[in-house]
Amino acid sequence: MCGRFTTLSDPTELAKRFAARLPEGVRQRYNVAPAQSVLTLREVETERVADLMRWGLVPHWAKDASVSYKMINARAETVSEKPAYKKLLASKRCLIPADGFYEWTTAPDGKKVPIRFTLTTGDLFAFAGLWTSWVDKESGELLDSCTIITTTPNELVARTHNRMPVILSVDQETRWLDPALAVDDARALFAPFPAEQMVANVASRRVNRAGPDDVELLTPDEGDEDLLTLLVA
Repeated sequence: MCGRFTTLSDPTELAKRFAARLPEGVRQRYNVAPAQSVLTLREVETERVADLMRWGLVPHWAKDASVSYKMINARAETVSEKPAYKKLLASKRCLIPADGFYEWTTAPDGKKVPIRFTLTTGDLFAFAGLWTSWVDKESGELLDSCTIITTTPNELVARTHNRMPVILSVDQETRWLDPALAVDDARALFAPFPAEQMVANVASRRVNRAGPDDVELLTPDEGDEDLLTLLVA
């Protein structure tokens, strides 16, 4: 599962890294949560287009948008079978930029503590995502939404959780967005990102709430600093 992530880079850096003009409203994020707006990138007529979409897929047949809370992730093993995702895998793939994601472990006091996973380089990367559009039948409003594909964890993430988001390499990003990419070839990109290219750090328990969104979230609470030692033991 991937339930929270970070994008600490400023809009200028994001635009340069992903070669796209960003929409207004993009900013540094320390605690991106479900149902919030997230930056996405798509291939539209050979041009890379950036948009803000709701995180949590709202299928075109949904009665209301609340279903999105249950559809923030799509499992790689079944994404080509589930009615909500299988057509999207063929034609509506997107990138979701990030530079870290959170998973939770249990501290000795029984409380949940977030662990932030990043690349060893600290560089930006992209999750493999799917997107779709939904029309509110009452208001007529059009809503674009997205989901992050998850896969089995690498050795590092497995110490904390049994799933991890699909992180694409830079070369894979271009392939993922290519409209000509066959479904079987798209599924071949769902391997766990190499553990040796990632690092984990304890974050603040304030991440557990969707509201806080500041740099102090990256600093572990007092007493949690050595929690990673327990995970490795």
